[in-house]
Amino acid sequence: MSSAVGYPHVVPANQPVVSAEEAVRGSIWQILAGLSPSAHHPERRNEQRFPYPYLLYLTSVAEDGISPAGKSIVVVGKHLSERGLGFFYQKPLPDRRMIASLQLRDGTWIGFLINITWCRFTQQGWYDSGGRFVQVVPSPIAAVPRARTG
Repeated sequence: MSSAVGYPHVVPANQPVVSAEEAVRGSIWQILAGLSPSAHHPERRNEQRFPYPYLLYLTSVAEDGISPAGKSIVVVGKHLSERGLGFFYQKPLPDRRMIASLQLRDGTWIGFLINITWCRFTQQGWYDSGGRFVQVVPSPIAAVPRARTG
C-alpha cells in the first residue's frame, strides 16, 4: 500500500473550485463511464443504482477522519450510485468511516470517504453493507497498470 500525497487535497489554481458533492458526483460518473455501455434501466428508488460487481478496497481512516490508517481490505462491490456504494465482505469491518478505493479503466484509483450506514448478515455467511459518500479523497491504493493484450 502506498501512502496518498496531499492531505488535505489541494485544487490546482487552473481548476475551478467545486463542492464536495459535485466532486463525488463527477468522479462517480468517471467510474460509470468505464462500465459496459448498456442502457440504463430506471429504478423505483430515489436515486438510480448501477450494478458494480468489481473488487474494491476499504481503508480505515486516522483520527483526523480523512487520512488513511492501517491495512486496506478487499471487498466485493454490489451496486453504485452518485451518493453511495453497496458491497459484500466476509469479516466484520473495523470502522464505520473508511476510504473506498474504486479502480478506473486506466488502472488508477479514486478514493471516496464513505460513512458505512447499514449492515446485514447473509445466509451464505457474508456481510452485505453500504454507505454514503462524503467526499473525494486521494486513494491510498497505488495505480496498477492494465495488462496489454495482443
